Amino acid sequence: MRYSRRGTALVTGGVGFVGSHLCERLIDRGHRVVCLDNLVTGHTHNVRHLLDHPAFTLLLADVTEEWEITEPVDVVFHLASAASPVDYLRMPVETLEAGSMGTRNVLRCVEENRARFVLVSTSEVYGDPREHPQRESYWGNVNPIGPRSVYDEAKRYAESLTMAHHRTYGTDVGIARVFNSYGPRMRPDDGRMVPTFVKQALAGDPITVTGDGHQTRSVCYVTDTVEGLLALADSDVIRPVNIGSEEEVSVLDLAHLVRDFSKSASEIVFVDRPEDDPYYRRPDITRAEKRLGWSPSVRLEEGLRRTLAHYMDEHTPWGKSLPADPGFAEEGDGHAGHDTVPSLRRGGHP
Repeated sequence: MRYSRRGTALVTGGVGFVGSHLCERLIDRGHRVVCLDNLVTGHTHNVRHLLDHPAFTLLLADVTEEWEITEPVDVVFHLASAASPVDYLRMPVETLEAGSMGTRNVLRCVEENRARFVLVSTSEVYGDPREHPQRESYWGNVNPIGPRSVYDEAKRYAESLTMAHHRTYGTDVGIARVFNSYGPRMRPDDGRMVPTFVKQALAGDPITVTGDGHQTRSVCYVTDTVEGLLALADSDVIRPVNIGSEEEVSVLDLAHLVRDFSKSASEIVFVDRPEDDPYYRRPDITRAEKRLGWSPSVRLEEGLRRTLAHYMDEHTPWGKSLPADPGFAEEGDGHAGHDTVPSLRRGGHP
């Protein structure tokens, strides 16, 4: 272990899909968790079950602006960023700022606390790869001015800044390159492949496959992704580590699996492939296996069944019209505000 199992963990972007699962798991391990989020792409429903927990605090703040953690922090996981195409194409400047200004601010907190830093990067740093599978030594094939560049280059810059701080200041860092995580709590409207297919199949709508559907992805169930991030935090590994599944599937085959498992009658239709959309995507996870002792355990079929069960549960809020998130409602404005969300703070003090 690199830090106390009962120490405090800061998770930026912790209300989001992966972040909320990570917060939950950290509390299970005995950590106190400060979850920093501005609720731009996440919703407090993801952490509703944690809000009354004495070891959890939700700090409402924008990672790119001034904020302060007033208690010692042992480990920091930086996930704050729009991650889906729908979101980062809607917020291109904000996405670039989260990777640049946001990462700078988080590193300031890391260095003040002499904490372990885990940058949650992405397989998008490889772009449309010319190497298959992708090893961490591959430098990538990224269009720096294309529409996807706002996410790709933000993460590449964040990696560069992280390593610059390590070389200059000796900051204790690790970089996780996450490949296509999926599972419960993904927004059905976020534009990524699995939730889009699930939403369409359950609604009986046409399932839209981009291009000819022969492009491949390697999707990793969210609990495996989280265990990979924790293994990296517990290690002394500095250089990037791929966190993902080597179980490769074509987009078309994945659409068929979702349709079959959901017993949907949806037809499969083909639509234009987005600009700079990668044709192949599969990680080489040798470094994770050797240095972290980590590899995914949830097979694709089982992960899809769990994901479908979540969206088919009549109690899940997703797929229905969610109420406005109460996070930034002002007190006394007649809407749900701070008093309705326990353990939730605005600004500097957790």
